[in-house]
Amino acid sequence: MSVPTDLLDRIRAGAAARDRSRELPRDLVREVLATGLPAVRVPRAAGGAGASVAELTEQLIALAAADSNVAHVFRGHLAVVEQQFFEPDADRRALWYARVLAGELVGNAQSELSATSDLATTLVDEGDALRLNGRKYYTTGSIYADWIDLSARHGDEDVQVVVATREPGVKSIDDWRGFGQRLTGSGTTTFTDVAVDAADVRPYSADHDGFRHPYLMGFFQLVLLAVVAGIGRAVVDDAVAYVQPRRRIFGYAGEALPREHPLIQSIVGELSADAHAARAITLDAARSLDRALDAYLDGRGDPAAFTAAQLDVYRAQQTVQPLVVNAASRLFEVGGASAVDTDLAFDRHWRNARTIATHNPAVHRQRAIGDWELNGTEPAWATSAPAAPRKEAANA
Repeated sequence: MSVPTDLLDRIRAGAAARDRSRELPRDLVREVLATGLPAVRVPRAAGGAGASVAELTEQLIALAAADSNVAHVFRGHLAVVEQQFFEPDADRRALWYARVLAGELVGNAQSELSATSDLATTLVDEGDALRLNGRKYYTTGSIYADWIDLSARHGDEDVQVVVATREPGVKSIDDWRGFGQRLTGSGTTTFTDVAVDAADVRPYSADHDGFRHPYLMGFFQLVLLAVVAGIGRAVVDDAVAYVQPRRRIFGYAGEALPREHPLIQSIVGELSADAHAARAITLDAARSLDRALDAYLDGRGDPAAFTAAQLDVYRAQQTVQPLVVNAASRLFEVGGASAVDTDLAFDRHWRNARTIATHNPAVHRQRAIGDWELNGTEPAWATSAPAAPRKEAANA
């Protein structure tokens, strides 16, 4: 399944105007859901298309080339689908596949605005009931969603909780203050005495099997890379659409077609090469995840293969993100002062790519890659702050 060309064209046609006016693409998100794209990874045995990660990634790049905000909305949703490959409870797995195939959307709500990483969102027992209270930020997709996947503290452990947005006490607002990706619904979601079904709670401690965690860490980052690669293609598309009809160029009297000027051709060629490389590298990382997961599902699971796939995604991050961020800046070289016209909104490509590049900062992943190469240390969330270097070592 893929997003029809006519829908991609409509998404692309309004992207700049939506960015300028901060118009949330609610209807377009629902139209994408109706295409079945967010459900393509559901296995054929469960009624889905059984698409590979690489096939999904190709479609995400195409969608992000039309509007990176719309593609980004589905990040948490797609991760929930991937989680089902590791879900041992067949009934729970079947339930989520049915919800996804029915076109229901899952938002994401993990992060909180606080001085520490300790969870302030709590799940408490009240007799036979569970109640959820807390406030989450960076809740990508939740403002559009039917369900929200979040983290909370339950007693002495951290747990994954899924709640329906129709439940009283769930409220998402569009207060994301970032300068890019402004239409992803990445604002605040509050939970006030929300009733939670015990069947929708699972401890994170169940994930320490050497497979699920590294795979999902890689997958979450892969979705962002697909969005960035799509921005790279959008840069090329906008450059071509801008240059082709123009009849004059800086420094030349009378009519001089920019599309025939060697400097302009060189810039567009550079942007095209960058977009091609970003796409190819992202798809190669997707195929690495496919290989690790396919082996696992065939009973040949190897934790080392999952670590290798995770590292492949992290390596791709080091190249794809700076490549596209730079291309989004170079776009302006194809025109003069008119290229910065706010109606064109060319600046949104740099703002969006730069914003996504801050999601799980690449410098941390760069260090993890180096630690693996030098010491064989597997990537992991740090359990404590890094120790400061001893003074004598720092001055050595």
